[in-house]
Amino acid sequence: MKDGAQYELEDGGGERARLVLSGPYLVSTIGAVDDELRGLEGDPKTIDLSGVSEIDTVGAWVACNLAARHNAEIVGANERAKRLLNAVHTAGNTADIRPSRRPVWERVPERMGELVHEFGQGAVGMIGFLGQILLATLSLIRHPSRFRGKALVRQMELVGVSSLPIIGLMSFLIGIVIAQQGAVQLAQFGAETLTINLVGRITLRELGVLMTAIMVAGRSGSAFAAQIGTMKLTEEVDAMRTIGISPMEALVIPRILAAVLMMPLLGFFASCIAIIGGAVIGDLMLGIPFTTFLARVQEVVPIYDFYVGLAKAPVFGLIVALTGCYQGMQVEGNSEQVGLKTTKAVVQAIFMVIVLDAFFAVFFTEIGWG
Repeated sequence: MKDGAQYELEDGGGERARLVLSGPYLVSTIGAVDDELRGLEGDPKTIDLSGVSEIDTVGAWVACNLAARHNAEIVGANERAKRLLNAVHTAGNTADIRPSRRPVWERVPERMGELVHEFGQGAVGMIGFLGQILLATLSLIRHPSRFRGKALVRQMELVGVSSLPIIGLMSFLIGIVIAQQGAVQLAQFGAETLTINLVGRITLRELGVLMTAIMVAGRSGSAFAAQIGTMKLTEEVDAMRTIGISPMEALVIPRILAAVLMMPLLGFFASCIAIIGGAVIGDLMLGIPFTTFLARVQEVVPIYDFYVGLAKAPVFGLIVALTGCYQGMQVEGNSEQVGLKTTKAVVQAIFMVIVLDAFFAVFFTEIGWG
């Protein structure tokens, strides 16, 4: 290390040793001796910088750390070195790198309180957002010429038509799984033919609409949040307000109407495909002809199961679209917020759909449609 940073630990003759630093102590040269200086076993009384040819902030920081670690005095520094040493010394911070961690019995209640507060704020914000939508809807009723029909048709295509393949595939596989597992369990009681009842009722009443809502939340709800959030971030929403266009009328209402209108159709489509999947398994595993399976579904499934599924579908569509648009309008600050709000929109929409489905199940059972 002829041209690099060097050091030498001189014996003090019964006293504490002297550490002599020499060469350039720069960020580009100090790496070779930094590890050795950190593991220095001796305990020098002084640190001599008279042999240091050049020094920068990093070199001064190393020298100050050495002096503090060994309780040594720095000598032989030139004027430049002294200025750097003073600057580094006064800029030092003895605070802990990590804050002290409070006991769990303090942290858990505090975090629970924060979550409850955030939930309350979110509920109030959602109610206020719904109020804005109602006001915008009333304004459109008074001025129907402002209604954006092309935007509605475009959103209906994105929410409904474009999602048919994935919803159809998912529903077909769900019908196969329900029929196969149901047949295996019912075979223990010699009641394989009741698989038709199981597939027909559970798909038309519950799983068809519920799984469709979850798929729409993951596909369209996230798209709503990401699209509107990006527009908020690029100030397009503010620009719309500036030129006199209501973001509620132009962005939110077409998306909500598209989800509300398309969900019953998608739910019915998903239920039909799931029944077809069950009929395929019935033909292959149970020996029930395909057409017989479909005809039997019409006989064993009450018509009110169909009505229950249709009644839940637009409500689920409203929840999914409302959550996605609301979270998109909450984006502000930076691009990370788009991802966070999109994730939040999907999670909240799925959670609320499942909770509402449970309430619907109890309600329809109480009125005799169980």
